[in-house]
Amino acid sequence: QVQLVESGGGLVQPGGSLRLSCVASGFTFSNYALNWYRQAPGKERELVANITRAGDNWMYAVSVHGRFTVSRDNVKNTAYLRMNNLKPEDTAVYYCNVPRIGRGQGTQVTVSS
Repeated sequence: QVQLVESGGGLVQPGGSLRLSCVASGFTFSNYALNWYRQAPGKERELVANITRAGDNWMYAVSVHGRFTVSRDNVKNTAYLRMNNLKPEDTAVYYCNVPRIGRGQGTQVTVSS
């Protein structure tokens, strides 16, 4: 069946880094663009980054531009979100989403000293 499974979240101090992974199965991963979203308690869901199906173009939210990097490996059916210089306001549940396919269960990222 179709699955998207995120991992890599955790607790990190301000200024730290994390790399999130999203492993896809059950569909042809390379045929679809992919989005990373996040949602913090009491806040609306925010589109953080998007990457094309070939991985040759991407976009970022203004709030993360220059600190986050999205990438994908279509051989491994995996997308990544590298997050550097993390700030407390980056605290949220992060989801990968494939349009018309679905999303994962999310992984918690907490940035705190």
